[in-house]
Amino acid sequence: MPAWSCGVRPTTISPSVTASHTRPFRVGLLGHGTVGGAFERLLEERADAIAGVVGRRPEICGVLTRSRGDFGEILERSDLVVELIGGTDPALEYALRCLRSGKHLVTANKQLLSRHGEELFEAAGESGAQLRYEAAVAGVVPAIRVIGESLAGAHIERVHGIVNGTTNFILTAMERTGASYEEALSEAQALGYAEADPTEDVTGKDAAAKMAILARLAFGTPVHLDEVPCEGIESITAEDIAYAKELGLSLKLIGSAERRADGLSVQVYPAFLYGGHPLAAVNGSFNAVTIESPAITEITLSGPGAGGSQTASAVLGDVVSAMIPPSYNPPPAEPQPLVSDVESAFYLHVEVADRPGVLAQVAEILGLQGVSIKSVVQKGIGEDARLAMVMHAVLESRFRAAVDLIERLDFVRAPPRVIHVIEEVFE
Repeated sequence: MPAWSCGVRPTTISPSVTASHTRPFRVGLLGHGTVGGAFERLLEERADAIAGVVGRRPEICGVLTRSRGDFGEILERSDLVVELIGGTDPALEYALRCLRSGKHLVTANKQLLSRHGEELFEAAGESGAQLRYEAAVAGVVPAIRVIGESLAGAHIERVHGIVNGTTNFILTAMERTGASYEEALSEAQALGYAEADPTEDVTGKDAAAKMAILARLAFGTPVHLDEVPCEGIESITAEDIAYAKELGLSLKLIGSAERRADGLSVQVYPAFLYGGHPLAAVNGSFNAVTIESPAITEITLSGPGAGGSQTASAVLGDVVSAMIPPSYNPPPAEPQPLVSDVESAFYLHVEVADRPGVLAQVAEILGLQGVSIKSVVQKGIGEDARLAMVMHAVLESRFRAAVDLIERLDFVRAPPRVIHVIEEVFE
């Protein structure tokens, strides 16, 4: 959870009044994998500098792994616990015990927060402990702190962005080299940007967990991971991206959370962007989050989205913030309805037999559902023709109904492919 401070800035302490004259700030570490090891090294490197600013020197007082350490002993010795185990079992039990005992908790665990956030926030509120989770979303990009602190007084209308570095790397490789999805995924795995089992990333589930966390923070309403519709990138083809280039578009996996007239919409989906959109130029494994509010128009934050040292840096930032009182935990979230049927522009790819009247029939079906075509690219002849179209914004249910009807036409050779298109261009 963000710092939730009252705007009190830390006072710089003279080096003569540093850790040697005060009790160390004791940090218990749960988990010692890539991020845990990087965090321990970074804390040791920066401990003296932190003491010079905060007045207490942070130090690791115990480490829990599968083979060493005792959680009860670590909890008793700690002023703050860093949870880097991942998953929910036994992380949830440890996190709740920590908060209920009044000990601050810093976590990078998106599954824990997106599935059990309300339990954790309630426990933190009852005990007065701080719950911080900057590293759970977008790596080193400070989206949590900016939304929770810098923009705490703004009425946020929408938060959307690229919150998964693996999929962004894959889509960037496909666009730059013309590689297939399978080829780009293999490259990502060889370079360490994708896991051996990339399912959580490429299906959009990882991004969905992060958007549930951002939506809860931005709009003050509980959002569970299972309530976030998500669509991944597994069905994206090099052909789709080639057509998109002709139409002036680039492809990203977008997480979106926004206020609607009838509630909130929180979704994850591949989307084409025009070049003027601030997210269009975010490439490789970088993440970016755009925040929109009438008071600020929009702010885009961008940076590395993953990596042991980057995530460790975000975790350490939360530790330092927790060392600076006072702390504040927000009130319980107020439920709001979540809606998924919203207006969007769309890209439609249809493989057809090239007969007279094909485009006219497709256009007629779209028109009957109130769908207006913005642009068309047609290629091929004979039994191997293709239509690639971009639609003007329309209610998704109406567009999907039109696509269902188009798929039934006898000259359609394969299930049509649909991708969202984001039309905004920020000047």
